[in-house]
Amino acid sequence: METKRLILRRWNENDAEALYKYAQNPNIGPIAGWPPHTSVEDSRNVIRNILSAPETYAVVLKDTKEPIGSVGIMFGDSVHSADMQEGDAEIGYWIGVPYWGKGLIPEAVHRLLEHCFEDLGIKRVWCGYYDGNFKSRRVMDKCGFKFHHTEQGKPSPLGDVRTEHFTLLTIDEWRNRKTCE
Repeated sequence: METKRLILRRWNENDAEALYKYAQNPNIGPIAGWPPHTSVEDSRNVIRNILSAPETYAVVLKDTKEPIGSVGIMFGDSVHSADMQEGDAEIGYWIGVPYWGKGLIPEAVHRLLEHCFEDLGIKRVWCGYYDGNFKSRRVMDKCGFKFHHTEQGKPSPLGDVRTEHFTLLTIDEWRNRKTCE
């Protein structure tokens, strides 16, 4: 899949060095609930075991061909929200710190939403963020997601307990919006 500035493609093990370059930064993973990567081999294992999931994509700059982040669609058990229904999915994303504030993740998420609603037949897309992750929430706002509910006392993958907020975008809302501004 492509956008004006990005290619969204499957991760491969050759991306481990680029993944480590960005995912080792402690400003990225912990706020999203995952630990910073500790080595290129750690990143290679993440590619093999996590980023190899269906509908998980490297966010690649067209200009440099370098993976700088990740976006993905999760179905069923992967979705955190208790309000999941048939035809729902969840989108997750992150991007390397040097690319924050450039509108790249909203661009990638918009393309992923188009894929969800037009190709995969999804009716509702969820997006969640932990308390304090304002950058992630800003992406959701730009892409038309609306606040749905908050869940407190949720254990994160890092073993701590957090407050998680959930947003939702329906196919009808998306059709009326069409862009992430």
